[in-house]
Amino acid sequence: MASGYILNRGALTLGIHCQRVCRNISLSQVREKKRWMKAYTYLMAKKLKLEGPPPPKPRSQKPLWDYHTEVQAFSTRLHENFSLELLKTAFINPCYLKAEQERRQGLGVDSETTALVLKDNIQLKANGAGFTKSFLTDWCRASFPSLPSEGVESIVGYLNSSAVVTYVARNLGIEDLTMSAEFPVPDDVLHSTFMAVIGALQESSGAERAGFFLRDFLVTQLIGKDLFDMWTVVNPMGLLVEELSKRNISLPEPRLIKSAGASTVLPLYFVGLYSDKKLLAQGPGETLMAAEEEAARVALRKLYGYNENRRPFDFSPQQQEHRQPLIQSVSSN
Repeated sequence: MASGYILNRGALTLGIHCQRVCRNISLSQVREKKRWMKAYTYLMAKKLKLEGPPPPKPRSQKPLWDYHTEVQAFSTRLHENFSLELLKTAFINPCYLKAEQERRQGLGVDSETTALVLKDNIQLKANGAGFTKSFLTDWCRASFPSLPSEGVESIVGYLNSSAVVTYVARNLGIEDLTMSAEFPVPDDVLHSTFMAVIGALQESSGAERAGFFLRDFLVTQLIGKDLFDMWTVVNPMGLLVEELSKRNISLPEPRLIKSAGASTVLPLYFVGLYSDKKLLAQGPGETLMAAEEEAARVALRKLYGYNENRRPFDFSPQQQEHRQPLIQSVSSN
């Protein structure tokens, strides 16, 4: 009984002591943001709205940049054996040399001191552009032997266009290494630099490695592309009649297969093309004429071997032996 009284007395004394200690503690509120942060953020947002975003800076003007190391890393990253001197020359554009010469002269330095001991990439660009066009043409003819010359030229023109080449060049990191008078690098300058890199690779490792480089990075841009997105055909039915006449096949006869919603604002027609009572192709359209043209395009894709369910391109390394005659024909040109 005495022990229970002592324990209760001790608990009561401890509770009173804790209450006295808690009364002496003052709690202060802690702000997550400083008081000046709101005004500073408002001023910075207003300045950004009035002046616009700052101009972009090239990677070479940012810290931790070593041009020689970056060029070596570019060659290693692509698993290609470039000559470093040729690769550095491929990145030097004439506009950069002209702008650098004018900048040095503006500093008041004499002409002998301002002379740049650098060579531009004009010759490498010419060699690379010629090799690229020749390789892509031979590759298209070997992959699509039934495709006429107009179709081959359209595919080569698409792969060699500024939009495709600059897209590949930027994703390979060529823009960061390009020496240009302007930044961001204009598309024509970046296109020239990419062709110069191809020329440098051809001189460094030969036509075979340059061909594989183009196959891996440019030809792969055809994946998922429709033939008639690259080749504009005004009269597909007339072209189909011409192709069938060359092959001694009966001329196509269009027939309405099925339709839906003919009396609504969104009609749909399916037209089939028959030759010797055999269905060549069928295509949909909002009008009978549009469906007939689409069916003619489907038939042309089948004739040229560029249909949607064709066998995918094989870019595996095992096919390099089979591509050897193509590389030899390109190098001989």
